Amino acid sequence: METLDAVVVGAGVVGLAVARELALRGREVWVLEAEDAIGTQTSARNSEVIHAGLYYQAGSLKGRLCVAGKALLYDYCAARGIDHRRCGKLIVATTADEVAQLEALIARAAALGVTDLVRLTSAAAQALEPALSCVAAVLSPSTGIVDSHALMTSFQGDLENAGGLVALRAPLVSAQHDDGAFRLEVGGADPIELRARVLVNCAGLGAVALARRIAGLDAALIPPAYLAKGNYYALAGRAPFSRLIYPVPQAAGLGVHLTLDLAGQARFGPDVEWIDEVDYRVDPARSEGFYASIREYWPELPDNSLVPAYSGIRPKIQSPREAARDFLIQGPSDHGRAGLVNLFGIESPGLTACLAIGTHVADLIAAA
Repeated sequence: METLDAVVVGAGVVGLAVARELALRGREVWVLEAEDAIGTQTSARNSEVIHAGLYYQAGSLKGRLCVAGKALLYDYCAARGIDHRRCGKLIVATTADEVAQLEALIARAAALGVTDLVRLTSAAAQALEPALSCVAAVLSPSTGIVDSHALMTSFQGDLENAGGLVALRAPLVSAQHDDGAFRLEVGGADPIELRARVLVNCAGLGAVALARRIAGLDAALIPPAYLAKGNYYALAGRAPFSRLIYPVPQAAGLGVHLTLDLAGQARFGPDVEWIDEVDYRVDPARSEGFYASIREYWPELPDNSLVPAYSGIRPKIQSPREAARDFLIQGPSDHGRAGLVNLFGIESPGLTACLAIGTHVADLIAAA
């Protein structure tokens, strides 16, 4: 039976970033991916936004890793020629009552180390985006967009150049800690058994289920799993905006916002459903509720102009009735299993934070 230094489960953007970091630190790393390609789930179904780090609690993993990861990601993309754009984002208040929320957002961002936000009057915001309607806005110049597929391919290349590999159609069936290493049962068309000194669970939507298959892991440490589906709709035609447009944060999330892809296509969302099973179908009728929200900041949105684009599903670890939870990254000091790291609830800003998450996980392993 082959013994490896490390096995990472899940070849999404976070799993590949973790595997890359471990390989660059000299470990022999395999990535096990149940699907037939890298990044087919959460990593393939998101807005591809590089977040500035505006919305998180000071001291949270989300906040810290987002801000650190943003800087790492911009540098990495520039060095590797990965398509990206620092397009900026406007957070807009459409009523006088919302202006105080912009001030609170600026204060929260500053506590996270984000100090480049710019207050804008209505006239200044409309000078940047003439189609916009608002009473005030905040410009986030360090928000951007990135080609997430090119990013994942680059991470895979770094991993392979460092001696690692990605095994597709290779689901991890079970894991058992045995004599200082993990005994892994790997399924697929050609099942095998492996031993690995380090096991990192980056299985995304399946991370909680996988943790339950790790023999001897305290069930009390494994959070519940929920699925939140975000539906997105594209504009039929080109939007008259060059920046992302977000309303002030809503009680249930960030509201119906406008994002752009690298080709300039505008998308609006999300319309969030809490679901019991993975289902990526987008109901065209659900877009009807978007028009009134979008017209608060873009009054000239044409009738019947939104068409289904895609949906993405986030791996939540809290119910819809609970407050949002931070990233949950459990290392050996949390569960007592040497060499094991579980990553739970890695949703937004996971793409932005991926390189910082890779460093964080590798540090947890090195410190054990």
